[in-house]
Amino acid sequence: MVFLQGMITFLLAIVSSMLIDNVVLSRFYGICPFLGVSKKVKSATGMGIAVVFVIVLATIICWPLYNYILVPAGIPFMDTAAYILVIASLVQLVGLFIKKYSPSLYKSLGIYLPLITTNCAVLGVAQGNTDQGYTFLQALANGLGTSLGFLLIIVVFSCIRVRLESANTPKAFKGLPIALITAAIMAMAFMGLQGLFSGITL
Repeated sequence: MVFLQGMITFLLAIVSSMLIDNVVLSRFYGICPFLGVSKKVKSATGMGIAVVFVIVLATIICWPLYNYILVPAGIPFMDTAAYILVIASLVQLVGLFIKKYSPSLYKSLGIYLPLITTNCAVLGVAQGNTDQGYTFLQALANGLGTSLGFLLIIVVFSCIRVRLESANTPKAFKGLPIALITAAIMAMAFMGLQGLFSGITL
């Protein structure tokens, strides 16, 4: 019974990070790839999956790195530098994988793929997990929820942008202006979910 309750709380925490406290729409992290890669659904999906992979693995590596190496060694102030090294290594791994198995996707992602290294959504999760004093389970839920939220939003946003390309949009609003307006409307829609899972703790 306790295990079942724990699993339900864990899943609700993931949903909360994914929808209510969405990393893009509520904290404005990862705006650069969100706007730059979302012109095509395929590239947006590829970027979203890459970010999920990097954030989840970075969470699994960075939490014990901080709590079992940096803190005992008396150098917790080195956390940001250590996280960037971990994230950069993971991004290189993802880049090599995509380049080998999907060269077209690798080309479409362009400069935005290596920029995952400095993507504030990725670094923000790793940093936030330790700054908030999360347990490993809480950190994992936050990492999963945040990364899946990024994937969901960038794919949905990309689908909307593709439809807008063929829509009868006024000339002054074509391109980035209508994209920003769309993102703002999405952010307001997701704000309506706030408070739905308030008080969830692991």
